[in-house]
Amino acid sequence: MALVVGLGNPGTEYVGTRHNVGFELINTLSEKLTITLKPGNGLFFIGEGQFKSRKVSLMKPLTYMNRSGSAVLRAMNKGGFEISDCIVCHDDIHLETGKLRLRPGGSAAGHNGIADIIEHVGSSDFARLRIGIGNNFPRGRQSDYVLSPFTKEERKIIDEALDVASEAILTFLRGGIQLAMNKFN
Repeated sequence: MALVVGLGNPGTEYVGTRHNVGFELINTLSEKLTITLKPGNGLFFIGEGQFKSRKVSLMKPLTYMNRSGSAVLRAMNKGGFEISDCIVCHDDIHLETGKLRLRPGGSAAGHNGIADIIEHVGSSDFARLRIGIGNNFPRGRQSDYVLSPFTKEERKIIDEALDVASEAILTFLRGGIQLAMNKFN
């Protein structure tokens, strides 16, 4: 059993923004695994399917990025997931655009969505896939930057990164976080 969570913000005004690469990865995985996402308890969209005889749930919180924890906790409880079954995919300004990093757990590293999940689930021991969005913004303008769309050049890099990221998630599903880290970090 695995729960793959992609972080982002709901609403058409956020589609294609840097902060929503987690949602975009879930969309990519949804197509690859032919899993359809549907509303689940009002706090998230979720879809269930199989990969290599393993039950997989794909999930997008609808609580906005910085309040993702309640949705993740509810999806975990509803689906009977342990913390070790989860991987959370999110944007990271500390990585150059398109760079991927997998981790088995750790701190929130300044990411408010991850911090909220840690607070709600009571643990930081869940896998993460960080997707670099760069940090080309003036001091004090981080919020504007993460909520803005990618440039045409960045979009090409991100689209390629999302394809690689989806393969990293499939590797995680097949063999765990260590195998995925060895292959994709």
